[in-house]
Amino acid sequence: MAAGGRWIEHWDPEDESFWERTGAKIANRNLFFSVLSEHIGFSVWTLWSVLVLFMGPEYGLTPADKFLLTSVVTLVGAVVRVPYTFAVAIFGGRNWTIISASLLLIPTIAAFVVMEPGTSFSTFLLVGLLAGIGGGNFASSMTNINAFFPLRKKGWALGMNAGGGNIGVPVIQLAALAIIGASGGPRVLLGIYIPLIVVAAVLSAVFMDNIASVKNDTGAAKDAARDRHTWIMSFLYVGTFGSFIGYSFAFGQVLQSGFGRTPLEAAYVTFIGPLLGSLIRPVGGKLADKYGGAKITLWNYVAMGAATAVLIVASMGESLGLFVTAFVFLFVLSGLGNGSTFKMIPGIFQAKAEAKGLEGEAAASYGRRLSGASMGLIGAVGALGGVGINLAFRQSFLSYGSGTGAFVAFLAFYAACFGLTWAVYLRRTPAGTKDTAAPTEENAQLSYAKV
Repeated sequence: MAAGGRWIEHWDPEDESFWERTGAKIANRNLFFSVLSEHIGFSVWTLWSVLVLFMGPEYGLTPADKFLLTSVVTLVGAVVRVPYTFAVAIFGGRNWTIISASLLLIPTIAAFVVMEPGTSFSTFLLVGLLAGIGGGNFASSMTNINAFFPLRKKGWALGMNAGGGNIGVPVIQLAALAIIGASGGPRVLLGIYIPLIVVAAVLSAVFMDNIASVKNDTGAAKDAARDRHTWIMSFLYVGTFGSFIGYSFAFGQVLQSGFGRTPLEAAYVTFIGPLLGSLIRPVGGKLADKYGGAKITLWNYVAMGAATAVLIVASMGESLGLFVTAFVFLFVLSGLGNGSTFKMIPGIFQAKAEAKGLEGEAAASYGRRLSGASMGLIGAVGALGGVGINLAFRQSFLSYGSGTGAFVAFLAFYAACFGLTWAVYLRRTPAGTKDTAAPTEENAQLSYAKV
């Protein structure tokens, strides 16, 4: 035990005897409380996706104002993911979970203070900026849990961690439906979350651990930033997580602005998509563990494209039933793809280690080092997709009076993601030829069948 918290000096999850004897129990305990803290972080981050639905004419905000507000919240949540990733190595996973959970009190209390008619739009924007810090909890949580689990279980573990966090989106939407719908008011909702934040921070302090071997490594950050796979996976994650978080913020507003639903009518529906998308994320990771993340991701983009095409038809025909059904299905696919794409990250860097001739713990250490560093960058860029989605909807409603134009753009993007996944991770170089445009280790395809 080192000063400043609970520190584990020896951690080797790839050693199966160590894992079965003590590792699994410790890792699963940390996973559980990591999920709790991240879950509340997601709720705080997506708080304004709920509040804007109940900000009626008395607040003086137009639909474009509301899309801009949620875009700002999403943007901050994306940007803070980078420093949050490296905070784990500086403070320790347990210690940073305590700090990051406690920081959630700032935006929640601020929203409690200003949430009333007559508050200026600029004030709402400022408080929305503060709420964005809730998005950072995902990055530090994923980096921390990545270090606890062996490669063979990372798909499941990362899927459970992220899925449990993602459920914070529908939970706060359901809570809003129950509380605000019963005339409890937004401040009652905020008042419930303030003590929950305190509980999460205390439980993290009591039950979580730091891993001493996870040291601050600026070299890993630089190496991850220079690696093309970090940016390829960032692009693919825009298509999956960017869709999930962007649609989570926008779904209710689209129903209000495009189909004339009341706040309560929209709230009755908006939680379903994020809930199913969150629950299926571990399934995406599990399927990726079994069949390969690249294969699952590829065909998932085909299905996302098909669902988006149906949304275009439903939007043009103003068919509410078809629109809601296709939108919920798209949420499910985004969650499935979240699990499969994040499973690919440790597999890619493990394959690169093997291509360099590393074996055993040396290969595992290399993979953990770069995959952990890259997750913050990938998570940050992926979350920026949510900003793009809200801005696309804003422009589409300003230009065409509906979300159809935005859906056409999303369809084109999913097609690009499909092509990139196939070209980089599934295309096979014909026997007897070489891909002279790529480095030697890339010519071997890096055993991407396992990615």
